[in-house]
Amino acid sequence: MTANALPHDTGTQPETTGQSSVHGDIARELLHLRSATSTPRLSPDGARVACVVATIDLDGNETRSRVWLDGAPLTAGPHDGQPVWSPDGRWLAYVTRIGEKKGDSTLLILPVDGPGQARAVCSMPDGLADVAWSPDGRWLAFTSRTRNERYTAKDVSWQAPRKVERFFSRLNGEDWIFDRPQHVYVVAVDGTDVPRNLTPGEHQHHGISWLQDSAGIVTSAQRHDEWDRDLATDLYLVPLDGEIIALTQHTGLYHQPGVSPDGSQVAFSGMDDPLLYPQNIRIGVMDLDGSNRRWLSEGLDRTFESPRAPVWLDGNTMVATAEDRGEAHLYRLHTDGRTPERITTGPITVSGFDATARVIATTRASVERPSELWITRDGDDEQLTHVTKAFLGWERFAVPCTDGSDEIDAWIMRPAGFDPAKRYPVLLNVHGGPFTQYGETFFDEAQMQAAAGFVVLMSNPRGGSGRHSAWGHSILGPKHPVVSGSGWGSVDLDDVLAVLDTALDRFEFCDRDRVGMLGGSYGGYMATLLAARHGGRLKAVCSERAVNNLLTEEWSSDIGTAFRIEHGPDPVEDPAEYMRMSPVVFARDIDVPMLIIHSEEDWRCPISQAEELWMTLRLLERDVTFYRFPGENHELSRSGSPVHRRMRAEIILDWFADRL
Repeated sequence: MTANALPHDTGTQPETTGQSSVHGDIARELLHLRSATSTPRLSPDGARVACVVATIDLDGNETRSRVWLDGAPLTAGPHDGQPVWSPDGRWLAYVTRIGEKKGDSTLLILPVDGPGQARAVCSMPDGLADVAWSPDGRWLAFTSRTRNERYTAKDVSWQAPRKVERFFSRLNGEDWIFDRPQHVYVVAVDGTDVPRNLTPGEHQHHGISWLQDSAGIVTSAQRHDEWDRDLATDLYLVPLDGEIIALTQHTGLYHQPGVSPDGSQVAFSGMDDPLLYPQNIRIGVMDLDGSNRRWLSEGLDRTFESPRAPVWLDGNTMVATAEDRGEAHLYRLHTDGRTPERITTGPITVSGFDATARVIATTRASVERPSELWITRDGDDEQLTHVTKAFLGWERFAVPCTDGSDEIDAWIMRPAGFDPAKRYPVLLNVHGGPFTQYGETFFDEAQMQAAAGFVVLMSNPRGGSGRHSAWGHSILGPKHPVVSGSGWGSVDLDDVLAVLDTALDRFEFCDRDRVGMLGGSYGGYMATLLAARHGGRLKAVCSERAVNNLLTEEWSSDIGTAFRIEHGPDPVEDPAEYMRMSPVVFARDIDVPMLIIHSEEDWRCPISQAEELWMTLRLLERDVTFYRFPGENHELSRSGSPVHRRMRAEIILDWFADRL
């Protein structure tokens, strides 16, 4: 749909460019995948390993999952996950759901070596997470949402109005949470009783680690009155019987607890200043009473944003993952604070892990392959699953920052059937976040673009993760009270353009007259901004689930009021600082075709962000196309329904093929 299209041309069906069937086949192949997900779990003796294998079913429009044991299917599915071993290694607990979406979930126990069938322990109406078996084998703990009685009403017309009193009451992908808080439950393994809520009340809880005497658990929560303003998250000791005890005192953001084998210490991840973001997540440890808290990972200035809590190997060492310049590896950490030691090697991303003193289980992805399960015994690696197939690889290169302060990591993927004598259109990708990274992992977006005949260009500009702290702090607002940077759309934009210019000069197969750019979320912010400031380099831009107006984003996002910790001033006191960096202000300068894609249930970057940009460009009679996806949220491209993900991929590939 262009700016001067007639009203009857504004329907929701994808336009065709004569290549839809080709691009549809590409999307189908890249989306119809299997992978070993980030939930490997070793038996207590390290001899066996359970994991989850997920399969995207385009025909059924769902993602199916099964628990596998030692590299072979164990459960029937279609929606099984979260395997957890009993302390004696004889039983495996797991969660099954009736449908793909969160809802009725059942906790089952299966005898590993038989005989016998899976036995249901309990069911919860709003899902189960963080399942953990007590050391004495008697209890299973988990988190689940506790619904207000409004959810048992006949239909929405019978529901009372919500009285909203705090920020962060409705979250992307979760909908309303303040009237269905996530609590810690415990249930007897023998199924003789109903689950017991250990943390009733308004507060949300995440993560579970049992005390070694099975008398209680450690969890993270925001249980103080000012949590939605100071954003502090604490660790709490929750006994099976007795008062909840705070282990930290609202001074930082501490989560992912892991109790040591001797029960005397608690490992965790987090940061000391929740109002300074982004910053590298660190791994810490403290005594069980909350004293002697200290950081263990400071010898490596990288973010330890692990998929799970640190796993103890013994009383003095543990393992966790950290990002490093496009890779993510498993590291060994020591309670004496020495520099963390890398365990895994090669250009990979470790997406999940478990460990004993002698055995390590990891799920690893590479550029060419989605995640597979690996076992490392006495230093020897063995790939245990073979559920994926190989795709295209890419070339890594580095580009100096324009101010000479550092270098930018970048990657280029040649198109399928590459002929060095030809010149190809280029698609420049910018990641979201901004505190995240591209790198050595399977990325279906890049593979689809290359399969469709485009050169794919990606980089990690300043403001992202995987580097030292100052790199992430570079684009904090110039008025930030703790660490001032140059703000969004400054050195990050310079870095992206430096990578593009270098690639066009260095790689002769790149056609500088056919360059498109795309990005989502913060990447969408950069897309809209680059559309206005590209200096003639770009011929088409796709802005997806974008932040286009930083001021209205602060008022309407599910995490509204939190952006101040990046930009600096309060938006009430200094709205001009937010508008100064807002791409919609520069929309008048956009002179390239624009594709806007947004989900109608996106609460992170509400669809009004797209509507503001679309209305502005249409009033200016620019070439703009706008697609709205019903029933999807901010995660459409990653975990949306397979059918919508395929439609989205076709729209993008067809549109760029037509424009470039």
